[in-house]
Amino acid sequence: MKKSPPIRLRSLFLIVAAFLPILYGPAQSDEVFRWKDEKGRAHYSDHAAEGAEPTNIEAAPAVHAVKAVFDGDTVLLDNGEKVRLLGINTPEVDSPRKIGEAGGEEAKLWLQRRLTGRTVRLEHDMELRDKYRRLLAHVFADNGEHINLALIEAGLAFVDIHPPNLKYAEALTQAESGAELAKRGIWGMPDYRPKPVEALIVRPTLRGWQRLTGAPSAIVESKRYFRLKFSDRFEVRIPRENLNLFPPLETYLRRNVEARGWLSRRRGDYSIFVRHPSALTIRR
Repeated sequence: MKKSPPIRLRSLFLIVAAFLPILYGPAQSDEVFRWKDEKGRAHYSDHAAEGAEPTNIEAAPAVHAVKAVFDGDTVLLDNGEKVRLLGINTPEVDSPRKIGEAGGEEAKLWLQRRLTGRTVRLEHDMELRDKYRRLLAHVFADNGEHINLALIEAGLAFVDIHPPNLKYAEALTQAESGAELAKRGIWGMPDYRPKPVEALIVRPTLRGWQRLTGAPSAIVESKRYFRLKFSDRFEVRIPRENLNLFPPLETYLRRNVEARGWLSRRRGDYSIFVRHPSALTIRR
Protein backbone atom coordinates (compact mmCIF):
# COMPACT_ATOMS: atom_id res chain seq x y z
CA MET A 1 0.00 0.00 0.00
CA LYS A 2 1.35 3.42 -0.97
CA LYS A 3 2.08 5.62 2.02
CA SER A 4 0.43 9.04 2.34
CA PRO A 5 2.81 12.00 2.43
CA PRO A 6 3.57 13.41 5.88
CA ILE A 7 1.04 15.89 7.26
CA ARG A 8 3.39 18.84 6.76
CA LEU A 9 3.97 17.86 3.14
CA ARG A 10 0.26 17.50 2.47
CA SER A 11 -0.31 20.95 3.98
CA LEU A 12 2.34 22.34 1.64
CA PHE A 13 0.54 20.74 -1.34
CA LEU A 14 -2.73 22.40 -0.30
CA ILE A 15 -1.11 25.80 0.07
CA VAL A 16 0.54 25.57 -3.37
CA ALA A 17 -2.73 24.42 -4.92
CA ALA A 18 -4.54 27.35 -3.40
CA PHE A 19 -2.08 29.87 -4.81
CA LEU A 20 -1.80 28.41 -8.31
CA PRO A 21 -4.89 30.24 -9.62
CA ILE A 22 -3.48 33.49 -8.29
CA LEU A 23 -0.05 32.93 -9.87
CA TYR A 24 -1.20 31.59 -13.23
CA GLY A 25 -4.80 32.78 -13.50
CA PRO A 26 -8.08 30.85 -13.18
CA ALA A 27 -8.46 27.54 -14.90
CA GLN A 28 -11.76 28.62 -16.47
CA SER A 29 -12.99 31.82 -18.03
CA ASP A 30 -14.48 34.40 -15.68
CA GLU A 31 -16.99 35.45 -18.34
CA VAL A 32 -20.61 35.51 -17.18
CA PHE A 33 -23.58 34.80 -19.44
CA ARG A 34 -27.10 36.19 -19.08
CA TRP A 35 -30.35 34.94 -20.57
CA LYS A 36 -34.08 35.04 -19.94
CA ASP A 37 -36.46 32.10 -19.69
CA GLU A 38 -39.96 31.87 -21.19
CA LYS A 39 -41.38 33.84 -18.23
CA GLY A 40 -38.97 36.71 -18.72
CA ARG A 41 -36.86 35.91 -15.66
CA ALA A 42 -33.15 36.70 -15.92
CA HIS A 43 -30.53 33.99 -15.24
CA TYR A 44 -26.74 34.15 -14.92
CA SER A 45 -24.11 31.43 -15.34
CA ASP A 46 -20.48 30.85 -16.24
CA HIS A 47 -21.69 28.51 -19.04
CA ALA A 48 -23.43 29.77 -22.15
CA ALA A 49 -26.98 28.50 -22.58
CA GLU A 50 -28.95 28.80 -25.81
CA GLY A 51 -29.65 32.47 -26.49
CA ALA A 52 -27.33 33.65 -23.71
CA GLU A 53 -25.23 36.77 -24.09
CA PRO A 54 -21.95 37.54 -22.29
CA THR A 55 -22.14 40.24 -19.63
CA ASN A 56 -19.70 41.90 -17.28
CA ILE A 57 -19.24 39.84 -14.13
CA GLU A 58 -19.77 42.95 -11.96
CA ALA A 59 -23.17 43.44 -13.59
CA ALA A 60 -24.51 40.11 -12.39
CA PRO A 61 -26.58 40.79 -9.25
CA ALA A 62 -26.60 38.65 -6.13
CA VAL A 63 -29.73 36.52 -6.13
CA HIS A 64 -31.18 34.46 -3.31
CA ALA A 65 -34.25 32.40 -2.51
CA VAL A 66 -36.63 33.63 0.20
CA LYS A 67 -36.91 31.00 2.90
CA ALA A 68 -39.39 32.73 5.23
CA VAL A 69 -41.31 35.97 5.79
CA PHE A 70 -41.26 37.44 9.30
CA ASP A 71 -43.64 40.33 8.65
CA GLY A 72 -44.51 42.78 5.89
CA ASP A 73 -41.02 44.28 5.65
CA THR A 74 -38.57 41.58 6.84
CA VAL A 75 -37.63 38.29 5.16
CA LEU A 76 -35.18 35.44 5.69
CA LEU A 77 -32.97 34.28 2.81
CA ASP A 78 -31.77 30.76 2.11
CA ASN A 79 -28.26 31.77 3.23
CA GLY A 80 -29.52 32.70 6.71
CA GLU A 81 -29.44 36.47 6.20
CA LYS A 82 -32.33 38.60 7.42
CA VAL A 83 -33.30 41.40 5.03
CA ARG A 84 -35.12 44.59 6.05
CA LEU A 85 -36.84 46.28 3.12
CA LEU A 86 -35.52 49.81 2.65
CA GLY A 87 -37.63 52.94 2.56
CA ILE A 88 -40.83 51.46 3.96
CA ASN A 89 -42.45 50.25 7.15
CA THR A 90 -45.44 47.98 7.64
CA PRO A 91 -47.65 47.66 10.73
CA GLU A 92 -46.54 45.24 13.44
CA VAL A 93 -47.79 41.65 13.56
CA ASP A 94 -48.63 39.78 16.74
CA SER A 95 -45.58 38.44 18.57
CA PRO A 96 -44.68 37.46 22.14
CA ARG A 97 -43.24 40.96 22.67
CA LYS A 98 -45.59 43.14 20.60
CA ILE A 99 -49.29 43.49 20.00
CA GLY A 100 -50.24 43.43 16.34
CA GLU A 101 -51.40 46.58 14.56
CA ALA A 102 -54.16 47.02 12.01
CA GLY A 103 -52.96 45.93 8.58
CA GLY A 104 -49.93 44.01 9.85
CA GLU A 105 -51.17 40.52 9.05
CA GLU A 106 -52.43 41.66 5.63
CA ALA A 107 -48.96 42.96 4.71
CA LYS A 108 -47.28 39.77 5.92
CA LEU A 109 -49.68 37.54 3.99
CA TRP A 110 -49.19 39.61 0.83
CA LEU A 111 -45.41 39.28 1.11
CA GLN A 112 -45.61 35.53 1.81
CA ARG A 113 -47.67 34.97 -1.31
CA ARG A 114 -45.31 37.11 -3.38
CA LEU A 115 -41.93 35.84 -2.22
CA THR A 116 -41.86 32.58 -0.25
CA GLY A 117 -39.66 30.11 -2.12
CA ARG A 118 -38.99 32.54 -4.96
CA THR A 119 -35.72 34.01 -6.10
CA VAL A 120 -35.10 37.69 -5.41
CA ARG A 121 -32.46 40.25 -6.31
CA LEU A 122 -31.19 42.65 -3.66
CA GLU A 123 -30.27 46.24 -4.39
CA HIS A 124 -28.45 48.02 -1.56
CA ASP A 125 -28.12 51.71 -0.76
CA MET A 126 -25.56 53.69 1.27
CA GLU A 127 -25.89 51.61 4.46
CA LEU A 128 -25.57 47.85 4.18
CA ARG A 129 -26.98 46.88 7.60
CA ASP A 130 -29.13 48.33 10.35
CA LYS A 131 -28.42 48.31 14.10
CA TYR A 132 -29.90 44.79 14.32
CA ARG A 133 -27.35 43.56 11.70
CA ARG A 134 -30.08 42.92 9.14
CA LEU A 135 -29.26 43.54 5.49
CA LEU A 136 -30.93 46.68 4.13
CA ALA A 137 -32.15 46.37 0.57
CA HIS A 138 -34.64 47.12 -2.14
CA VAL A 139 -35.97 43.70 -3.10
CA PHE A 140 -36.85 42.75 -6.66
CA ALA A 141 -38.80 39.57 -7.44
CA ASP A 142 -37.73 37.23 -10.23
CA ASN A 143 -40.29 38.91 -12.54
CA GLY A 144 -38.68 42.31 -11.94
CA GLU A 145 -41.32 43.60 -9.52
CA HIS A 146 -39.97 46.14 -7.02
CA ILE A 147 -41.43 44.69 -3.83
CA ASN A 148 -40.82 47.75 -1.62
CA LEU A 149 -42.66 49.93 -4.11
CA ALA A 150 -45.46 47.40 -4.66
CA LEU A 151 -46.21 47.28 -0.92
CA ILE A 152 -46.55 51.08 -0.89
CA GLU A 153 -48.74 51.06 -4.02
CA ALA A 154 -51.06 48.48 -2.43
CA GLY A 155 -51.47 50.61 0.69
CA LEU A 156 -49.89 47.90 2.85
CA ALA A 157 -46.91 50.01 3.98
CA PHE A 158 -46.01 53.63 4.55
CA VAL A 159 -42.87 55.47 3.47
CA ASP A 160 -40.05 55.52 6.01
CA ILE A 161 -36.94 57.15 4.53
CA HIS A 162 -33.72 56.99 6.58
CA PRO A 163 -30.97 59.19 5.11
CA PRO A 164 -28.42 58.61 3.69
CA ASN A 165 -30.49 55.82 2.08
CA LEU A 166 -32.38 57.94 -0.45
CA LYS A 167 -32.61 55.57 -3.40
CA TYR A 168 -36.16 55.46 -4.86
CA ALA A 169 -37.34 58.01 -2.26
CA GLU A 170 -39.24 60.06 -4.84
CA ALA A 171 -40.92 57.01 -6.41
CA LEU A 172 -41.96 55.67 -3.01
CA THR A 173 -43.36 59.05 -1.92
CA GLN A 174 -45.37 59.44 -5.12
CA ALA A 175 -46.74 55.91 -4.78
CA GLU A 176 -47.79 56.60 -1.20
CA SER A 177 -49.68 59.72 -2.28
CA GLY A 178 -51.58 57.65 -4.84
CA ALA A 179 -52.45 54.92 -2.35
CA GLU A 180 -53.58 57.47 0.21
CA LEU A 181 -55.75 59.32 -2.31
CA ALA A 182 -57.40 56.02 -3.30
CA LYS A 183 -57.76 55.00 0.37
CA ARG A 184 -56.13 51.66 -0.33
CA GLY A 185 -55.12 49.40 2.55
CA ILE A 186 -54.06 51.20 5.71
CA TRP A 187 -55.18 54.56 4.31
CA GLY A 188 -58.79 53.44 4.59
CA MET A 189 -58.44 52.17 8.17
CA PRO A 190 -59.65 54.26 11.14
CA ASP A 191 -56.42 53.55 13.05
CA TYR A 192 -54.41 55.59 10.57
CA ARG A 193 -56.59 58.65 10.16
CA PRO A 194 -54.88 61.95 11.02
CA LYS A 195 -55.54 63.39 14.47
CA PRO A 196 -55.19 67.00 15.65
CA VAL A 197 -52.38 67.61 18.11
CA GLU A 198 -55.06 68.42 20.70
CA ALA A 199 -55.87 64.71 20.73
CA LEU A 200 -52.74 64.21 22.84
CA ILE A 201 -54.57 65.87 25.71
CA VAL A 202 -57.79 63.93 25.20
CA ARG A 203 -55.99 60.63 24.53
CA PRO A 204 -52.69 60.75 26.44
CA THR A 205 -52.17 57.01 25.87
CA LEU A 206 -51.55 57.39 22.13
CA ARG A 207 -48.58 55.29 21.04
CA GLY A 208 -46.87 53.93 17.94
CA TRP A 209 -46.95 55.38 14.42
CA GLN A 210 -49.26 58.37 14.24
CA ARG A 211 -50.44 61.15 11.92
CA LEU A 212 -50.80 64.43 13.80
CA THR A 213 -51.94 67.73 12.34
CA GLY A 214 -51.50 71.29 13.53
CA ALA A 215 -49.90 74.65 12.76
CA PRO A 216 -46.29 75.03 13.94
CA SER A 217 -45.80 78.43 15.55
CA ALA A 218 -42.07 78.49 16.24
CA ILE A 219 -38.68 76.98 15.35
CA VAL A 220 -36.37 76.20 18.24
CA GLU A 221 -32.72 75.37 17.55
CA SER A 222 -30.67 73.06 19.76
CA LYS A 223 -27.31 71.32 19.50
CA ARG A 224 -28.64 68.24 17.70
CA TYR A 225 -32.07 69.22 16.38
CA PHE A 226 -34.27 71.87 14.89
CA ARG A 227 -37.67 71.70 16.59
CA LEU A 228 -40.96 72.67 14.99
CA LYS A 229 -43.18 73.62 17.92
CA PHE A 230 -46.82 72.70 17.31
CA SER A 231 -47.87 73.33 20.90
CA ASP A 232 -46.49 73.41 24.43
CA ARG A 233 -46.76 69.61 24.47
CA PHE A 234 -45.88 68.53 20.94
CA GLU A 235 -42.94 69.14 18.59
CA VAL A 236 -41.31 67.66 15.51
CA ARG A 237 -37.56 67.07 15.78
CA ILE A 238 -35.41 67.32 12.66
CA PRO A 239 -31.74 66.24 12.97
CA ARG A 240 -29.22 68.87 11.96
CA GLU A 241 -27.49 66.47 9.54
CA ASN A 242 -30.75 66.04 7.57
CA LEU A 243 -31.74 69.71 7.42
CA ASN A 244 -30.42 70.15 3.86
CA LEU A 245 -33.11 67.74 2.61
CA PHE A 246 -35.93 70.02 3.78
CA PRO A 247 -37.28 73.27 2.42
CA PRO A 248 -36.69 76.30 4.68
CA LEU A 249 -38.40 75.38 7.94
CA GLU A 250 -40.20 78.74 7.90
CA THR A 251 -42.24 77.20 5.07
CA TYR A 252 -44.15 75.17 7.66
CA LEU A 253 -44.89 77.96 10.12
CA ARG A 254 -48.55 78.82 10.68
CA ARG A 255 -49.58 76.33 7.99
CA ASN A 256 -51.75 73.25 8.49
CA VAL A 257 -49.03 70.58 8.64
CA GLU A 258 -49.30 66.80 9.05
CA ALA A 259 -46.41 65.03 10.78
CA ARG A 260 -46.05 61.26 10.38
CA GLY A 261 -43.91 59.02 12.52
CA TRP A 262 -43.45 57.25 15.83
CA LEU A 263 -44.79 59.19 18.75
CA SER A 264 -42.44 59.52 21.72
CA ARG A 265 -43.50 60.68 25.17
CA ARG A 266 -41.27 62.06 27.90
CA ARG A 267 -42.51 63.72 31.08
CA GLY A 268 -45.86 64.48 29.53
CA ASP A 269 -44.39 66.03 26.36
CA TYR A 270 -44.65 64.44 22.94
CA SER A 271 -42.47 64.46 19.83
CA ILE A 272 -42.05 62.83 16.43
CA PHE A 273 -38.57 62.34 15.00
CA VAL A 274 -38.54 63.28 11.29
CA ARG A 275 -35.53 62.51 9.06
CA HIS A 276 -37.00 63.21 5.63
CA PRO A 277 -39.52 65.76 4.27
CA SER A 278 -41.82 62.94 3.12
CA ALA A 279 -42.95 62.76 6.76
CA LEU A 280 -44.09 66.41 6.81
CA THR A 281 -46.99 67.41 4.58
CA ILE A 282 -48.60 70.82 4.20
CA ARG A 283 -52.32 70.13 4.01
CA ARG A 284 -54.74 72.27 2.05
